[in-house]
Amino acid sequence: MYDLETRERALALVAEGRSVNSVSREVGVSRAAIRSWQVRLGPLNRDFRCPRCRETPVLPEAPAAYSYLLGLYLGDGCISAARRGVYFLRVACADAWPGLIDACAEAMQTVLPDNKVFRVQRQGCQNVTSHSKHWPCLFPQHGPGKKHERKIALEPWQQEIVDAHPWEFIRGLIHSDGCRVTNWTTRIVDGERKRYEYPRYFFTNTSTDIIGLCTRTLDRLGIEWKPLNQSRAAVTISVARRASVALMDAHIGPKY
Repeated sequence: MYDLETRERALALVAEGRSVNSVSREVGVSRAAIRSWQVRLGPLNRDFRCPRCRETPVLPEAPAAYSYLLGLYLGDGCISAARRGVYFLRVACADAWPGLIDACAEAMQTVLPDNKVFRVQRQGCQNVTSHSKHWPCLFPQHGPGKKHERKIALEPWQQEIVDAHPWEFIRGLIHSDGCRVTNWTTRIVDGERKRYEYPRYFFTNTSTDIIGLCTRTLDRLGIEWKPLNQSRAAVTISVARRASVALMDAHIGPKY
């Protein structure tokens, strides 16, 4: 009898495109067991109460955590279908930022507390993963193809949450597709060249819709930003003004 964690890990690997044979060898279970779990695995089929599926839809019970997770999903997250109406939400988090991995797992667990969150190690990163029938209900931006190839717009109820918790949303975006760096420059002062360092925030995404969600939220927060001139398809925005960086530092700070 295999424990639930072993079953979930095996199904997560299969959902990422791995063959049943390779998963069987890695996890140490039979191919027949994995195939049976794909057809029927009790905890995957429980119909948890979804706030958006009720007769009268309501907001998630932890809106701040949801706003943060929404930012992470729009940046480095994806939702993929498994079997029997179950979906996997995965957010790729670099191994360099263990605090980010923990924060992502905590937000995912808080948004759907009855669903187990687990981590699948990949080369250089961990896929923080959770399964539920209701991830597409909570993230209606899910759809076929890549996010930058389809329209991305928030539903009114999502915008209500972002308006109430804008810093959590920006924090999720920066933690996924953004960064805080230290730039430097030199100036001639009294005939001597001196080096000056200054912090700066960047956010990069190929979807102009997601860039728009970020910049509109920054505008509401009073953050000054500007786009960078780049030859590549992705768009990068920069926050470099001292007052704006100080405000971002107070609410976001560098990844950890």
